[in-house]
Amino acid sequence: MTDFKPSILAFCCNWCSYAGADLAGVSRLQMPPNVHVIRVMCSASVKPEYVIKAVTQGIDGVLVLGCHIGDCHYLTGNHRTAKRIPLLQKILDEAGIDSRRIKLDWVSAAEGEKYQKVVTEFVEEIRRLGPNPLREVRF
Repeated sequence: MTDFKPSILAFCCNWCSYAGADLAGVSRLQMPPNVHVIRVMCSASVKPEYVIKAVTQGIDGVLVLGCHIGDCHYLTGNHRTAKRIPLLQKILDEAGIDSRRIKLDWVSAAEGEKYQKVVTEFVEEIRRLGPNPLREVRF
């Protein structure tokens, strides 16, 4: 498994997490290259079906990164996300997909180092879990 390079999607809110990712990049912080960032206006715009579709199509892990609670540009979007992701994890567990493949965290625009840490740790956790069992399944 040492040569396994997980495929990760990171949904980043436009106002904080995406800016934190940009700060990590311009600061030249080392990060795994197999994380594909998708910029969304708010973490609440990441619908559960997007995550389910990604996982069922073989993505090894999905990160949802938003503004810290209380700092949402849309006031309560991150509150909605904070309720939604644990329910989604429970659904995935019930379906036989390890819920650790989905992670929610809060990263502000000034937290490039935190972005790097969250992404790197998540990639390592997914590497330990191994490939998504649905990776080989074709629907």
